Amino acid sequence: MENNLGKKRENYINWDEYFMAIAKLSAMRSKDPSTQVGACIVSNDNRILSIGYNGAPNGFDDDRFPWSREGENLNTKYPYVCHAELNAILNYRGSKKDLENSKIYVDLFPCNECAKIIIQAGVKQVIYLSDKYKNEENNVASRKLFDECGVKYGKIVLKEEKEIKIDLK
Repeated sequence: MENNLGKKRENYINWDEYFMAIAKLSAMRSKDPSTQVGACIVSNDNRILSIGYNGAPNGFDDDRFPWSREGENLNTKYPYVCHAELNAILNYRGSKKDLENSKIYVDLFPCNECAKIIIQAGVKQVIYLSDKYKNEENNVASRKLFDECGVKYGKIVLKEEKEIKIDLK
């Protein structure tokens, strides 16, 4: 008997690519002129729990926010900006129990402050796209925290570089 169902599409993206693309899309909301980071938290059954991106805290006028990377500390973005991981965890509106054993997709490996937040939220796996600050103390501390607390982490495994284009026509 012949199958009349046809053949399924073969060039679809896998789950990791899908969730990382959502993290990258979320990063596009960031108003930071130098670094845009997004995060996507996912349950074990591949349900999106929350997303976030780096930016000014609620109520801080973006136009008055210091976006500089250099200069006197209080005149730079560093003491003020909320990282994508923090925002994704705080944006979650369900039970904290649902975050336990989840995974977070981020386009930039988390700093040590975000590592602590990820651990406290119960997230058990970090999938990242870039680790460009790998040798900086903050990231060394992140790996130490993750290793000690049983949080798995790794660079996303891609068979090939992939460009995902979204057309909003």
